[in-house]
Amino acid sequence: MRISYDAKVDALYVRFTERKEQVTTVRLNEDISVNQGPKGEIVGIEILSAHEHIKFSGKKPFLTTENLIVTPAA
Repeated sequence: MRISYDAKVDALYVRFTERKEQVTTVRLNEDISVNQGPKGEIVGIEILSAHEHIKFSGKKPFLTTENLIVTPAA
């Protein structure tokens, strides 16, 4: 899983797989989209205007993990 945040456009993306595959995008509303793989599995979630939806403070969100192994980005 990879979570990325672009402060310039205030967009958060959670990617659940590193595989490159064709996806179908389902828009939940104007700012939130879910990308589904060929078998309906969730590949990623995009949140635009992230500050409005997630309510984190500061320029970069703070992330706490539970029961996950975290490795630094390459």
